[in-house]
Amino acid sequence: MSFAIGIVGLPNVGKSTLFKALTKKSVDIANYPFCTISPNVGVVTVPDARLDALAKISQSAKIIPTVVEFVDIAGLVKGAHKGEGLGNKFLSNIREVDAIAHVVRAFTDPNVIHVSNKVDPASDRETINLELIFADLQVVDKRLAEESRNAKGKDKAAIAAVAVLTKLKATLEQGKPARELELTPEEMLLIKSFNLLTLKPVLEISNVDEDKATTDIPGTVVISAKIEAELADLDDAERVAYLKELGLKESGLDRLTRAAYEALGLLTFFTSGPKETRAWTVRRGAKAPEAAGKIHSDFERGFICSETINWKDLVDCGGEANAKAKGLMRTEGKEYVMQDGDVVVFRFNV
Repeated sequence: MSFAIGIVGLPNVGKSTLFKALTKKSVDIANYPFCTISPNVGVVTVPDARLDALAKISQSAKIIPTVVEFVDIAGLVKGAHKGEGLGNKFLSNIREVDAIAHVVRAFTDPNVIHVSNKVDPASDRETINLELIFADLQVVDKRLAEESRNAKGKDKAAIAAVAVLTKLKATLEQGKPARELELTPEEMLLIKSFNLLTLKPVLEISNVDEDKATTDIPGTVVISAKIEAELADLDDAERVAYLKELGLKESGLDRLTRAAYEALGLLTFFTSGPKETRAWTVRRGAKAPEAAGKIHSDFERGFICSETINWKDLVDCGGEANAKAKGLMRTEGKEYVMQDGDVVVFRFNV
């Protein structure tokens, strides 16, 4: 399972610079608003040192990490929903992402134009939040009109949809994101296909000056796009040395990925053997059969049990044989709740 993150923000906040650094993909970057006029999409592997350790123990022929897709769209400005700038037409490109990374400018480079002629992260954040709310309101209004017509024919699904859409409309009109509205699982299912932007988890990213990269801002992923761009051009050893020199324990991609996992409620489990060591992503709270289904639907349908061990226990034992001899390899049934770092072998009937 991979997941996708949409990158949004005002023009010239460093979105495309950050995108290029994270994905190492060449995109058009220039010092003027609206340089990005079509969506840029890049897929990157999720860094995970556990993979290397497991592959070494299993003598795996290859390593397959999980991946994250980044989607970078044109910068938004105040009034985008009314057609200002390039309007919000590009928001449709991120309606199907799993989370939104909102980049705000916190760096002070006088040579880079700011559309509002001032560096004000709080104001920038409010502008983008309101534009996403207005974009969702347009979707809700359109769907409400459609479902209201269907409801006149006593269509039960349409009647239910009208009820939840009416609540959503009221929330959005108050300037609140849809995620602040408490919805039942049934209501969430009804509106799933709408792909509302303000229902998605939001990762706040502050693009700071290089000397502020170690700053801690609560609720925000602090990243220096300039540093990330420099890291992208280094090999692994040079990258580690440069991070240490800067006083950073990990790269911006590492921090952003971890924040995304937390926001989306995800965890990683592994399969490891001579053929390959592979990372898999599943939601927190998932039981073993659901995790097995991430590998193949037959695994979930015919699930019998799983042989499970924590990745570090497996590495410390030097392999599966010693782990079993020490009684650390457990047999788990259908009710087992997956834990981050589990290494599993699924048993199933075909």
